[in-house]
Amino acid sequence: MSKEIWWASESFWRKNAIWITAGSFLVLIFLTFDTVSQITAGGKRVPGYSVINHRITYEFDESRNMQVPVIGVEEPLFGQKLTEEEAQALVTRGKLTTQAKNCMNCHTLLGNGAYYAPDLTKSWLDQSWGSKDIREQEMVDFLMNPQDRLHNGLGRRMPNLNITEEEARATIAFLKWMSSIDTNGFPANFVSIDQEN
Repeated sequence: MSKEIWWASESFWRKNAIWITAGSFLVLIFLTFDTVSQITAGGKRVPGYSVINHRITYEFDESRNMQVPVIGVEEPLFGQKLTEEEAQALVTRGKLTTQAKNCMNCHTLLGNGAYYAPDLTKSWLDQSWGSKDIREQEMVDFLMNPQDRLHNGLGRRMPNLNITEEEARATIAFLKWMSSIDTNGFPANFVSIDQEN
């Protein structure tokens, strides 16, 4: 009668499977709480909604070897300073507008979505909008009547999604807030609009 080798026994592997599954579950719980703290508005990497009251630029951080957002001087969106609650309501309306109009059917946000049209993560700082003095109105006009304008070098035109002026302003608030998120350098090789200090 042969004696079973300990590491080949069924009970050994069953116990190991239970311990590994339990350990993995604990790691998953820890990572979930850590991730939530990293992606919550008002945290270290995702600024609060009232950041739309400030200038947002990008600078190269040599220690991280990437472009990082810099929150600058006060520069309210559409010239109106908002409280945190008002800013959150406006940004949330913009987010809901992008969802309702199915923007991710053509665009990406934070790399998620379709790759037919440009990524919108840092579109607030896209050089093709022009200077900060005209950017807001240019974006409103474009969102309301995009079929009249060619905004990219691909020759593709955005369809008219019947966005109202209120929805366009909210969408721009959402896009400005998105540009303030520290995305670890995504999208790569992004060059922001030049702004005077």
